[in-house]
Amino acid sequence: MDLTGRRFLVTGAGTGIGRSVATRLAELGADVALHFSHSSAGAESALIDILGMGRNGVALQADLGDANAARALPHRAADALGGLDGLVNNAGITMNRALMNTTVEQFDTLFNVNVRGMFFCTQGAVEIMQESGFGTVVNLSSVHAFGGLVEHSVYAATKAAIVGFTRTTSIELIQKGIRMNCIASGWVLVENQRKALGSDFDDRDAGLGLPVGFIGTGDDMGNLVAFLSVDLSRYIVGQTIVWDGD
Repeated sequence: MDLTGRRFLVTGAGTGIGRSVATRLAELGADVALHFSHSSAGAESALIDILGMGRNGVALQADLGDANAARALPHRAADALGGLDGLVNNAGITMNRALMNTTVEQFDTLFNVNVRGMFFCTQGAVEIMQESGFGTVVNLSSVHAFGGLVEHSVYAATKAAIVGFTRTTSIELIQKGIRMNCIASGWVLVENQRKALGSDFDDRDAGLGLPVGFIGTGDDMGNLVAFLSVDLSRYIVGQTIVWDGD
């Protein structure tokens, strides 16, 4: 999967899955713009790694809860990289809250970032990609879009919206030469989860609870994103791949 010469924007690339995806794309030859929302430390650290690979890159701050900022972000990435060929809509926030305890503000915050931000970031990217008639968009959803879990009503709704957005919007975009797909992610053990689980947590033992026998990594996700971004997957359009080791 050779991405040499390709230019990607990865949202939410300062930590976790986004950071791993960004660095994996660079390892495969891509130049990468790393978006972060609040703290620049993670994105700047990943950028050092990417530049050390001989790739081009930039770290960009934007509040994806602001539709105008979301739409402008791909243009800023294209200005820095000399163009844009791929977008990975990874940024998102989660919240565990019972239905009756959820406030209007909490509801709006999740939908503004997880859905509206993704929507207008995609719109900005398409404005660039349609000029060349080529590009890929990979949206990150979650297995929560398909399976129920208590106190996840708002989060699951945003992730289901991403699946529906992908299925419908991909039909429009393929006519412009832009291919869109989605990944419904299962368990990826990122640093924030490790802190919450504590030092006694045994990830190998926990992984045995999955049919595949282990917990997925950010590099595993990066490989799937890369596959959906190259011609090896050229006949896959508008699909949601459930990536959960099951």
